[in-house]
Amino acid sequence: MASQEHLDKMQLRQNYRNLWHSDLMGTIQADTPYCCFALWCAPCASYLLRKRALYDDMSRYVCCAGYMPCSGRCGESKCPEFCLCTEVFLCFGNSVASTRFLLQDQFNIQTTQCDNCIIGFMLCLQQIACIFSIVAMIVGSEEIQEASQLLSCLADMVYCTVCACMQTQHKIEMDKRDGKFGPQPVMAVPPMQQMSRIDQPFPPSVGYPPQPAYGQPYGYPPPQAQQGYPAAYPPPAYPPPGYPR
Repeated sequence: MASQEHLDKMQLRQNYRNLWHSDLMGTIQADTPYCCFALWCAPCASYLLRKRALYDDMSRYVCCAGYMPCSGRCGESKCPEFCLCTEVFLCFGNSVASTRFLLQDQFNIQTTQCDNCIIGFMLCLQQIACIFSIVAMIVGSEEIQEASQLLSCLADMVYCTVCACMQTQHKIEMDKRDGKFGPQPVMAVPPMQQMSRIDQPFPPSVGYPPQPAYGQPYGYPPPQAQQGYPAAYPPPAYPPPGYPR
């Protein structure tokens, strides 16, 4: 019954309308220092991000954010900090995924197709490395064993890199939530607009970009009102009195 609820939630996430503020490909450029921190000290980053996702209220903590069968059965209410430390060190992958699901459900965020491809590639590479390791153990061939070791090393590198980018993505999203994301555009009250006067050849450009002057400048009557000339005929060649030279 619980597994069916989780499947329904995963299906519901595909219909979310919002997107991550930064995709996985852009997290390194968006916040390089934190991405390095998440790469070299991944469990610490996972601990801090989960606590921040709960608004630093550890009374709300549930193991794996309630998305795993063990959630709520590990004595989280008695010592949530210790349980979170255990989660991020022993179940690191689940801790990162749980924080991701928590943010997605809270802000209705869907994962882009590019991010899904990156995560899917990481998971498939781990499965292939595991299969090669089993085949190498059964066959006993040194060539297959070396190939499996290289593939396992590559899978671990991709896993660590993708997890670091995911955690950086979570951090950027919470920076946006808390109003800490970079310089935000200042929504100031526009300046008071001024009406043009007769003694002004051109209207003031306050509040609007300067517009090119076509024909007669603002503040003068239309051509047909000048000295009785009809609209089809141009005004006199000489400038009228007061016209700026």
